[in-house]
Amino acid sequence: MSFHGMPEKTRDAGDPYFDRCQTTSRLLAEALSLSEDRWIMTFQSRFGAAKWLEPCTDQTLKDLAQQGVTSVDLICPGFAADCLETLEEIAIANRELFLEAGGKEYHYIPALNEREDHIAGLVGMVGEWA
Repeated sequence: MSFHGMPEKTRDAGDPYFDRCQTTSRLLAEALSLSEDRWIMTFQSRFGAAKWLEPCTDQTLKDLAQQGVTSVDLICPGFAADCLETLEEIAIANRELFLEAGGKEYHYIPALNEREDHIAGLVGMVGEWA
């Protein structure tokens, strides 16, 4: 499970994002009946000189392949819809990195995007707030 990253100093300043990512990952793993050894929470899209949240998605994928993991399923639960940055980084670049490091199968699980049930759910939430 890969979430968009942010500088570590933001977490150190009290931002709850990291903890919320952990909660989301744990709840998703529970809903999918995944044991703790079947999933990892990582962070993508770091840039600049600052230290960013870890573990990093790209390095984790490379490490997994080098450790003999041959197949991964990757989802970005923080996104309601796929964006170009995520598709390029996660679905293309990280796929290539994993395969070049020895992995065999890489499956990107797309966001809900324009699915009718997803849009209906969003409309329902907005209606509750309006």
